[in-house]
Amino acid sequence: MSLIITTLDNQIFTITLNRPEKYNSFTEQMAIELQQALEKATSDDIRCVVLKAGGKAFCAGQDLPEVAERGKDKHYNLADTVRTSYNPIIRGIRNLKKPVVCAVQGTTAGAGANIAFSCDIVIASKKAVFVQAFSRIGLIPDSGGTWFLPRIAGLAKTNALYLLDEKLPAEEAVQLGLIYKSVEHDQLEEEVSQIAEKLASMPTKGIGLFKQAINQTFENDLEQQLTLEATMQGEAGKTDDYKEGVKSFLEKRNPDFKGK
Repeated sequence: MSLIITTLDNQIFTITLNRPEKYNSFTEQMAIELQQALEKATSDDIRCVVLKAGGKAFCAGQDLPEVAERGKDKHYNLADTVRTSYNPIIRGIRNLKKPVVCAVQGTTAGAGANIAFSCDIVIASKKAVFVQAFSRIGLIPDSGGTWFLPRIAGLAKTNALYLLDEKLPAEEAVQLGLIYKSVEHDQLEEEVSQIAEKLASMPTKGIGLFKQAINQTFENDLEQQLTLEATMQGEAGKTDDYKEGVKSFLEKRNPDFKGK
């Protein structure tokens, strides 16, 4: 059975974590399959990606029995797992030139929580809880946790989430700006579907350029970002979707974007 299931429907590429009996905790093979799915998502016939999970939990993070077994090899270093399993996933999501919507239906911990935070739009069930869970086993947050959390939630909250291992309910995650929206559990699927359909109908090339600019905004000073905006705007102005957007505005009709 595949650890990652993918489907393509109406230019929406859905990636499902499929290890529900283990709360979708990541093995090395599962991480590789997710990396491969994100690579497939670069295809031009895909205009939006949805990341979701089967079962009660979204993701319990790393499968600890696996790394404990690998740790019996004196040459094994936990950094190897971070570098080969998780870093490529975060890069894949952030560098993907199209929107990634994450649907969190239940508890998500460790790397699972930080993978969710790396997505462009996160919708969570009100039953969902985010937990860093690293301090309880003597580790530090990975999968971009030390990058995303302090920049979005602030240093004080980041410290509490890690040091005190605080559980973060979905509604509080919304208030902190870590996720976009929290909805009733039975409304999650419909909410994500509506958002994905809207994003799949939007100017995909422009969205990709927006993501490139956002990725650099925390590193650039104002002058650098202004220069980058001009460059990206120039690229956006060359797209067919820009031409269609202007034409539809002048003709007073809804645009028909093709993602080109």
